Amino acid sequence: MSLLRSSLRRIGSPGDPSRICSQCLLHRNRTPRTFPAALRTFTSSFRSHSGIADGQSAQSALNKTYFSANRAEDSTPSKGDIVSSLSGGNVSSATSSTLPSDHRVNASTSAPESTQPELPHRRRKRLKEEANAQAADPEHVIPPDASAQLSAFSSAQPTSSLRRKMAAFLALCKPRLSVLIVLSTTSAYGLYPISSLLTLDPSMTPLPTLSTSTLTFLYLTAGTFLSSCSANTINMFLEPKYDALMSRTRNRPLVRGLLSRRAAALFALATALAGVGMLYFGTNPTVAALSASNIILYGFIYTPLKRIHVINTWVGAIVGGIPPLMGWVAAAGQTATTGHDTWRDMLFSQDSIGGWLLGGILFAWQFPHFNALSHTIREEYKRAGYKMLCWKNPAMNARVALRYSVLMFPISIGLWWVGVVGHGFLVSSSVANAWLVKEAYHFWKHQGANGTARGLFWASIWQLPVLLVGGLVTKKGLWDGVWRQIFGQPDELEDEYVYVDEEEEGTGAAMAASRSKSVATRAV
Repeated sequence: MSLLRSSLRRIGSPGDPSRICSQCLLHRNRTPRTFPAALRTFTSSFRSHSGIADGQSAQSALNKTYFSANRAEDSTPSKGDIVSSLSGGNVSSATSSTLPSDHRVNASTSAPESTQPELPHRRRKRLKEEANAQAADPEHVIPPDASAQLSAFSSAQPTSSLRRKMAAFLALCKPRLSVLIVLSTTSAYGLYPISSLLTLDPSMTPLPTLSTSTLTFLYLTAGTFLSSCSANTINMFLEPKYDALMSRTRNRPLVRGLLSRRAAALFALATALAGVGMLYFGTNPTVAALSASNIILYGFIYTPLKRIHVINTWVGAIVGGIPPLMGWVAAAGQTATTGHDTWRDMLFSQDSIGGWLLGGILFAWQFPHFNALSHTIREEYKRAGYKMLCWKNPAMNARVALRYSVLMFPISIGLWWVGVVGHGFLVSSSVANAWLVKEAYHFWKHQGANGTARGLFWASIWQLPVLLVGGLVTKKGLWDGVWRQIFGQPDELEDEYVYVDEEEEGTGAAMAASRSKSVATRAV
């Protein structure tokens, strides 16, 4: 810049042969070169980032950039070349003010678009595209939280609306999680080997027993749901300030102020008393005790342990394994006799093995499901201060998910081995478990990258219903009634019944002959 000004100062009278007129200076050497493009790029970036418009530092930077960019073409350019390059490029406003008006227009119109600031509408468009790209990222696999959706619905209602309060209280229950718990409980209840609980043979289901099992089923369903609502409400009651730090939980009702903490505490107490009470009077005391222990374990042990140690994941898996055991014990209570009516008999007898295996399926399932889910939001867990394997030890997080996915195979085979399910369950469970293990292996191999976390998450979502529903469909003895109705009684049973009838017939004839003989003796 100073070089150009010094050249312009030397401009004198047109008759002086040692001077150059301004017209000749600006229009000299119009041959296209690569200098202007390189220099324009430099000046635009130099002005915008460094804020230097003039002075010795600007001159040094200009010389350094200019010669380094063009030394391949001309390693020792002359002053005239520099001046001609500047005249064809983007000159500063201070220099253009010293030029004639016609040349000032040409200089200003030659400014490249890169020097213009980003327009507001273009910035909004760019930010929207970045947000859409982030939403389409395979790592973001978590579906919208039901509690957050209910909170949004509640906040949209009038302040005094009853629907607003009901939606907020339902959001405290974590409906999706509570429904999953009820599904696992009722599935175990249906899998218990009692023909009167789930059978397709009407002749084997007396009416009083059917009424009792249906009523027990209703008590079990309602009591389990209310108990789950209480545990989830306690969880939200203890962590509103930590929920506010995570995008997945920051819209929960206590975080948004839709309900007071006092209302949440009363709701947790009411649902706990109602749920445990229904299980106590509608099923048996052992089921009620299991439900109460699960509320305490989830609300007061697992919840604070999340901020202390990574073992919280194993404690949470125990919480998930108790509901199937509750359903099994609820069914076992209906067949209680004088030798099978204590909590020890219901929990630790030979007949309770099926319940423990079902609880083991839910326990093992927690790890591939939660480890894949937590991997996608590991930075949020870290920022909120939760001690999770997903960020404390990512390699171990993937190994644990794979390990417990493989464990699904022996547990499923065990259900068939003890006679809870039939041969068809081996096929359905093996297909579902193989899919889960395949996704868990990819999750472990790629450490959650390349969309493997999403694959494992959705595999776990579908694998559990396949196991539970498949177990109900292939329950041992379920189709015996249909088989007998289609093909009739087996030949062995018919022979046995004929043998019994012939034996009774002979006994009756002998008794009749003896009676007639005694009558004849009296007559004589």
